[in-house]
Amino acid sequence: MTPAAERRLLQLAVAIACLVPLTIGAASVALGPSAIARGLAVSASFDSHFRYLSGIFLALGLGFASCVPAIEARGPRFRLLGAMVVAGGLARLLSLGIVGWPGAGHRFGLVMELGVVPLLMLWQARVARRSSRQEYG
Repeated sequence: MTPAAERRLLQLAVAIACLVPLTIGAASVALGPSAIARGLAVSASFDSHFRYLSGIFLALGLGFASCVPAIEARGPRFRLLGAMVVAGGLARLLSLGIVGWPGAGHRFGLVMELGVVPLLMLWQARVARRSSRQEYG
């Protein structure tokens, strides 16, 4: 596969992966905890914290989306955003160990956080290396 084709494929993969934090983050900011669990007894403090974290999740999606146009040149930003996602996944893994298995949506999140995002980070580094070799020889 040519470096340009690989770059395009990575851009597509990241753009698709961005849909998760963008849609879930926006819905969770707008709807609060009811976006993921109906019928919860929610205090004002819990709702506030949930929406705050949802805003951060939405911002992560926007940050990753900002990397797409020049993905090969956005390594530091991509790694920082990816590290934030992995840290969240590790926190989710801790919850799994302490409290037990969460619902399917959260299990999907765990796969994204500790599987897909680290693989995308490695792929971005590969595309960046290939791009710099191609440009500089």
